[in-house]
Order: sequence, then structure tokens, then C-alpha cells
Amino acid sequence: MLTVTLPQARQFILLKQGLLGDYRFIRKDGAYQYVRQAGCIQFDPVDVCGRNAELTLQSRVKGFRKKMLHDLLYRDRLLVDYSDKELSIWPCEDWPFFSGYRERSTAHGRQFPGIPELEKEAVNYIRKHGPVSSDTLPIEGTIFWHSSMHWSGHWEKESLAARSVLEQLYTDGTLLIHHKSGSRKYYDLAEKYLPAALLNAPNPFPDEASLTDWRIRRRIGAVGLLWNRNSTAWLGINMTTEQRNAAFARLEKSGSIVPLQVEGIRFPLYLLSEDLPLLESVIDGQADTKARLEFLAPLDPMLWDRKLIEAVWDYQYSWEIYTPAVKRKYGYYVLPIVYGDRFVGRIEPKADRKTNTLTVQNVWLEPGVRKTKPLSGKIDKAAQRLARLNDCSYAQP
Repeated sequence: MLTVTLPQARQFILLKQGLLGDYRFIRKDGAYQYVRQAGCIQFDPVDVCGRNAELTLQSRVKGFRKKMLHDLLYRDRLLVDYSDKELSIWPCEDWPFFSGYRERSTAHGRQFPGIPELEKEAVNYIRKHGPVSSDTLPIEGTIFWHSSMHWSGHWEKESLAARSVLEQLYTDGTLLIHHKSGSRKYYDLAEKYLPAALLNAPNPFPDEASLTDWRIRRRIGAVGLLWNRNSTAWLGINMTTEQRNAAFARLEKSGSIVPLQVEGIRFPLYLLSEDLPLLESVIDGQADTKARLEFLAPLDPMLWDRKLIEAVWDYQYSWEIYTPAVKRKYGYYVLPIVYGDRFVGRIEPKADRKTNTLTVQNVWLEPGVRKTKPLSGKIDKAAQRLARLNDCSYAQP
């Protein structure tokens, strides 16, 4: 088994993420390439200083603007909003890989009396009138149902019939999100925007084990290094511990993933076999490790396994947005700060939409990190980039 030091593991992950050295991802094409590399980036509607997906791309993509992600989703149709690691954005080219999920969703929806008839009514209306939201689709009443559609779990709810039918058709793959207005989603027929060859492509996986293998590989590639432990990095993958162990064994035996021993960490970490040259460049000292300072999104792929981050960097991060204010250690919407190969602190920025001004509420530096003029200057420059992302001026503290 390969063995590396903690600094080498840190550099490898950051290089894989595009957070160390010169920018590898440039403007809209770079945004698309990063999403392809990560497999998916999580979507969250909260917009304090940019939404989670936008912040994820802004930290890696030189010259990124919000319109680029909007166009990739709703004009170019290279990306799609759909479930993966909860609500996510991923490449349309991966559509066939989720066909089993859509088939299960369709079968589940048919268990509810009246749903097929309402679906037919909704599809006919959308085909005639174009994109709709739950408040413009003329279907009345409420539906109470138990759902197992989403990988993230099961729930029971009573909801407006129009919303339920749209969500069902969306999860089935009949509808796509046409666009969003704030947090409101507008749906249209998927057949209008995705090629028939893609929509009708057969399920590439002969069984559930093959799908699990693919999804585990995808998550390892998204983070860079992951261990075979219970983790929020696997959120959305329907598997038991035994199934995860079996998948890791298959992938390692086939040479698809490679175990790595990191000094000071008890459990082996795994990387994709195709990332070995990048690891070797780190070990040989040939990698571009020029320091950059970036703010990470709360649900950034690099942070998917918080225990792993703590083990590799001795850095603890908790997203306190759902923590009662009196119990918060830091703040409502706080972003980790990475500088070079270290987590140096965290920052609480806020964009005021009325004045179009971005302010920094607080900066907390990690123990042992001194507040120097050069470091403060780099934080200010990163805050200025964040202000531009939000079409704001920057109110320097």
C-alpha cells in the first residue's frame, strides 16, 4: 500500500479540487468541466452571499459568474437539476445512469389512486401551454402520500395536488426544471430539451451492485480521497455497510480504486486509479502548489466528509444555518477559508440586496494563524471576488 504524509494528502486533495496552484478551470467551460469531475454539486436555495452551487464554482473557476451556471442549466442544457447527493446539479450526459431510480419512482407513483390520470392531465396541459409551476398548473385539491422516491429517505406529507403531480413527473424524468424564479421551480417536458437517444438510453447497469460501484467511485472522485466508513459523503446512495464493504472490495480488486495509507490516520483512504499520476507528482515534488486563498461553500464537495477533514487538516466545520442563534459558535452562514494547503479560518460574508453591498460580518482565524497584513490583504481580495459574484460593491471592514 502506498504511504504518504499528511501534507502530501492535503496537497493531493486540494490539487484534485482545483484549489491549489494556478486555476485549472476557466469561465463557463471550466464550470462545466468541474461539475463533470465532481459528478454532482449540491444545490441549496439559501442565498446570503451566493447559493451553494455558485459558491462551489466561484472558488475554483476563474472568472465565474452566476449567469454561467444558469446558462449551462437552462440554455445549453449541459447540466440538469436532479436528485443525487440530495438536491444536486449534474451533467445531462449521466442521465442513463439514473434510469433505475426513475423507474422505481414511476412504479411508486402508480401505487396512488388517481395519480396516473392527474399526470396525463398535467402533461397535456404543459404540452399545450409550456412551462408551469405549482401555482400555475390548474389542478385542484390535495394529496396525502408516503414517499420513497428520494434516496435521502422516506416521508409522509399532505401537499397540493398540482405540486405533488409536478414533483412526481419530475422524479420520473418526464419533466425537467425549465428555470427557477427565486426558489420557485418551473417545469417543462424533458423531451423538448434532451436528445431522444439520451432519454431512451438503456440502463447501463445489470444490477444494483454495479450501480453502487459506479456511485462510490463517483463520490471518491468528487472528494479526491475517501475512506470506507459511514459518512455523509455517501448521502443519497441506498446501501448497507455490508454492501458498501462489498463494493469497495470489488473496486479495489479490479484496480478501479487504490488504497492509500496516510501517516497518522488509522484507516486507509482511497483514490481513483486515474488520479495516481497526480498523487505521484505530489510525492515527487513536481506539482504546482502555489498558494491561493479561497472561501469554500458550506456543502462543498471537499467538505462532504467532515470527519475526514478533521483527520487530515485538524479543522472542524459545522454549518450552523439550522442551529438556534443562541447555540451558534460562529454564525448563520459561515464559509471556511483555505490558504495554500491549510484551513486558516472562516468568514461570515453577507450581500445586502437593497444596497448591492457585500460586507464581512466576522473573520475567525484558526489557532496558531497570525493576523498579518499580507493575510488580511488576501482575504480582502477574495471578498472582493465574492462581491463581484453577487454584483455588489465591497464594503471593506
